[in-house]
Amino acid sequence: MRVLFIGDIVGNPGRKAVKEVLGTIKRENGIDFCVANGENAAGGSGITYVVAQELYKYGIDVITMGNHTWSKKEITNFIDSDNKIIRPANYPKELPGKGSTIVSGDKGKIGVVNVMGRVYMESLDCPFKAADKEIEYLKTFVKVIIVDVHAEATSEKYAMAWYLDGRVSCVLGTHTHVQTADERILPCGTGYITDVGMTGPYEGIIGVDREIVLNKFLTHMPLKFEVARGMTQLNAVVLDIDDKSGKTLDIRRIYRTIDI
Repeated sequence: MRVLFIGDIVGNPGRKAVKEVLGTIKRENGIDFCVANGENAAGGSGITYVVAQELYKYGIDVITMGNHTWSKKEITNFIDSDNKIIRPANYPKELPGKGSTIVSGDKGKIGVVNVMGRVYMESLDCPFKAADKEIEYLKTFVKVIIVDVHAEATSEKYAMAWYLDGRVSCVLGTHTHVQTADERILPCGTGYITDVGMTGPYEGIIGVDREIVLNKFLTHMPLKFEVARGMTQLNAVVLDIDDKSGKTLDIRRIYRTIDI
């Protein structure tokens, strides 16, 4: 089984990049399932119903979220009824949405889990225990389990990977918007990368207009961030997974720039 995971999609530029190249990438690599982090897909922060449907139309099977899950208030109107979108499992249980899902395709089915780190981020429930709970449920139905750990600290992401080694197919980091070159397979068969990267503006600062970010650093004044323009990029990883054992056999990065 071959799975494509796309790094944080940022705003309209990120969605355009997906529209332009996802079909080609899927054909070239024989992709069976496509998962993407979409917490910044609508205007650079959050997601809307219309944007989610747009991403599904382009060929994304599951959308994971993160610390900007609730940035667009309308998500509370549809997240419970949409089985293809998940938010961090360690948010309070009273909140709408779910932390994992199962999707089916021609090559079988996969489970996807979303958790959020706590180091330098919001104070949430324990992501390790939240992952345990979701995985225990999914294991009843699937062998292949993809975990998106949306976190700031490299150490926390690595810790999650070692904690889950052999119990899930892969642990893939999101949130920092910079693709790392540390993809590997851990001893018990779990694929890992600290950050898949970002799908969005190539010439901004992690997706944001660079002049605004520079002004923020120089003045410390509150400024409204805007999605950058210009050339775009698509960051992703391709995973070859044994659908019988659930172990990752190969993980490789994709980094493409697109002049849209």
